[in-house]
Amino acid sequence: MRRIFFLFSIAIICFQWVKAQDLFMPRDIQNAFKKGTRSPDGKPGKNYWQNHGRYTIDISAMPPDRNIKGSETITYFNNSPDTIRNPSIKLFLNIHKQGAPRNNGASPDYLTSGVHIDKFAVNGQTRTFRDDPFVFTNVGARLPQPLAPHDSVQLSFDWHYQISLESGREGMIDSTTYFLAYFYPRVAVYDDYNGWDRMNFMESHEFYSDFNDYTVTINAPKNYIVWGTGTLQEPEKLLQPTFLKRFRESLTSDQTIRIVTKEDLAAKNVTTQNAVNSWQFRATNIPDMAFGLSDHFNWDGTSVIVDDATKRRASAQAAYNDTAADYHHVAQYARHSLDWLSHNWPGVPYPYEKTTVFQGYAGMEYPMMANDETYGDTTFSRFVAEHEIAHTYMPFYMGINETRYGFMDEGWATTFEILIGREDLGVEKAEGFYKQFRVGGWINNPSSDEQLPIVLPGDALTGGGFGNNEYGKASLGYLAMKDLLGDELFKKCLQEYMRRWNGKHPLPWDFFNTYSDVAGKNLNWFWNNWFFGNGYIDYALDDIKKSHKRYNISIKNIGGFFAPVDVVIKYTDGSIDTKHLTPSAWEKDPKQTMVVIKTAKKIESVKLDGGIFMDADPSNNSTPADRKGF
Repeated sequence: MRRIFFLFSIAIICFQWVKAQDLFMPRDIQNAFKKGTRSPDGKPGKNYWQNHGRYTIDISAMPPDRNIKGSETITYFNNSPDTIRNPSIKLFLNIHKQGAPRNNGASPDYLTSGVHIDKFAVNGQTRTFRDDPFVFTNVGARLPQPLAPHDSVQLSFDWHYQISLESGREGMIDSTTYFLAYFYPRVAVYDDYNGWDRMNFMESHEFYSDFNDYTVTINAPKNYIVWGTGTLQEPEKLLQPTFLKRFRESLTSDQTIRIVTKEDLAAKNVTTQNAVNSWQFRATNIPDMAFGLSDHFNWDGTSVIVDDATKRRASAQAAYNDTAADYHHVAQYARHSLDWLSHNWPGVPYPYEKTTVFQGYAGMEYPMMANDETYGDTTFSRFVAEHEIAHTYMPFYMGINETRYGFMDEGWATTFEILIGREDLGVEKAEGFYKQFRVGGWINNPSSDEQLPIVLPGDALTGGGFGNNEYGKASLGYLAMKDLLGDELFKKCLQEYMRRWNGKHPLPWDFFNTYSDVAGKNLNWFWNNWFFGNGYIDYALDDIKKSHKRYNISIKNIGGFFAPVDVVIKYTDGSIDTKHLTPSAWEKDPKQTMVVIKTAKKIESVKLDGGIFMDADPSNNSTPADRKGF
């Protein structure tokens, strides 16, 4: 009986321990697991599904005319088990309308009359489209008949809008240079846990898109070049022979090919001399398309092998005004990014055929495109290009809901950013930049909004807490896990997560569960601490006690986060020893840990050094300067 009671008591303790390791999960996501669309091992569930669209889009952009005209046909496939009656349509460019809800202000040059739907049809039959002055980026559409599970519907739109004078993520770069993004009506995501994505686009928060197939034609005047997402169709019908030859050479060259130069543009004979040229691009299983066009932007190209197994190359291109000195190097910066990301972190071959960095004003990523500013400091130019290209993997290779869980993409791009930066700039410079630009603003700010859990949905946040949660704070969480698992196991977990969820819509719980599954250990104690907790990083050197040939160094965890830290020990003979503590040092006791040093030497001083894991109060991280020896 006593033995049974003992085993029962142990079982109760184990059950309570396991429950303590559970991660908070909202009810809608709990339901997804119950329905079998998500699995506790981190894999897509046996009942997982997602919807899909096939978009054929025709756009006319005729600078300096600011009116953009478009028509499209969407074949929308309902792969869900649900009947769809009222699909949500995203009109992102209505963010430019007067009165649109947004997290930032809007200047007169930013404002336009928004998107005007000239015609809407369902399966070829013209329908009325809701035209409500108080409805902006998310508009409901009514189907004449419900769309049954595993059936499809054809939606057609004719529309026009005026491109904004002020360029941000999209808009006029100058009077004859346009960047087109989020320019077409699209069906919102309908997913397995939240139904229709009806969140308004508020400018600072980003996007959530299905994986679709696209054929997009941009009609532009002669002597305009169009760059964009996807495979350019029949370039021989668009480019004069000299430039076609250079373009094709760039696709296999390690060196930068100046495809079109300032002098070439001045001659006005780069393109086929039709009054209007139709530049068509195609892409499959991709979440978005973006395009830039100009009559005076240089065009550079180079390439790199991104997949050693197949010897597949990807093209790295740059489109820019000749006056931007840094952009003369950007094609090579992009090439280096594709090479490094493919072979190091995440170590997954770049999945697309190319990337183009287009000179604009956004510092913003799109599939196969980046819209980046020009900078006087080429180090910063390279840094921005690397960050935006790193987004290829999250949220484009992985269909992240950026609006709600932006830390799943911005945090990773920031992580890849410092890892590549250590190679580009050296460890000291890269980490100094990271601490100043990504971490310092969070750790040095004691305000309450900086202590909100990372997993808190981003659409519920604004201000500094939102930005730091999504970038530096989340990045440190990933890097702390890397320190805990070691590079080899961490990369194995990361690549398996990417393999499982490529082309799908992972949630934070899918990521957390995959890591525990692949690592073969329950890591929820760590995820709870970093992503669900409201702590920060603040350690204190508590006490140093000496016994025969042994020192016990006690460290307090004041801030609560489980971060790596080096214990740097200086001995009276001048020698220095460093003891590295991974986050596992806090697994058993989150408040305090002990470092045991067995030595016959005499300790002169001890210092805690977290490196990029900056301490909120470094004043208690070392032994007093006036104390010499223990």
